[in-house]
Amino acid sequence: IDPTATGGSAVEQYDLDHAHVSWTPTKVGVPVLWWRSVEHTHMAFSKEVMIDELAQAAGEDPVAFRLKLLGTHPRHVGALKLAAEKAGWDNPFPKEKGRGRGVAVHESFGSVVAQVAEVTVSGNKITVDRVVCAVDCGIAVTPDVVKAQMQSGIGYGLSAALYGKITLTDGHVDQTNFHQYQVLRINDMPRAVEVHIVPSRNPPSGVGEPGVPPIAPAVANAVRAATGTRLHRLPFDLAAARRAKA
Repeated sequence: IDPTATGGSAVEQYDLDHAHVSWTPTKVGVPVLWWRSVEHTHMAFSKEVMIDELAQAAGEDPVAFRLKLLGTHPRHVGALKLAAEKAGWDNPFPKEKGRGRGVAVHESFGSVVAQVAEVTVSGNKITVDRVVCAVDCGIAVTPDVVKAQMQSGIGYGLSAALYGKITLTDGHVDQTNFHQYQVLRINDMPRAVEVHIVPSRNPPSGVGEPGVPPIAPAVANAVRAATGTRLHRLPFDLAAARRAKA
């Protein structure tokens, strides 16, 4: 099996009694390659949105539900607890329509990253207000570089999740340059991106890519908390998701 199709799946992270992962290769006629963080982009999204749905079905808090399934993964537990604490997870938003908080945790390239995203939804527009990130990358040799890589990974992941759409007409890509292909701009960044490094004595591990995978599912889970609508496709199209739900 191609590891770039299945790497980072739920069976590698959560203590699940019953789990099955399969891969069906498809021929789409269009050459495709990877985002920054390779297979972990799509695997983290599918895994963390699914885990959130399971928590909702069980009537449990998304953080508490994850912690129950991470008993044999102390690094994941440490990162998740730190992100939740710094985000004020135990102090939920007032019951006002349009605001929500979501969480995701994922391991890639030897590092564990947990992120909490806060969003405001107005109509079908998603605004990411704040992201709190906790990273366990072993010994942080240069902490400022670690924080910068997490911040840039969050920006990169948000750009792909909110805007990264390619369309084709008669077999040709419609987008020829950035006037047609929107990317995240500085004014689209969350007003606050907070990065916290988990103290560790383990050998240093990757920081260039692990900041990307958790952000899309964290935002998707926050949108569900704000609106009740689940986002299962990237890039996000809240209007289409609402139509499908109706």
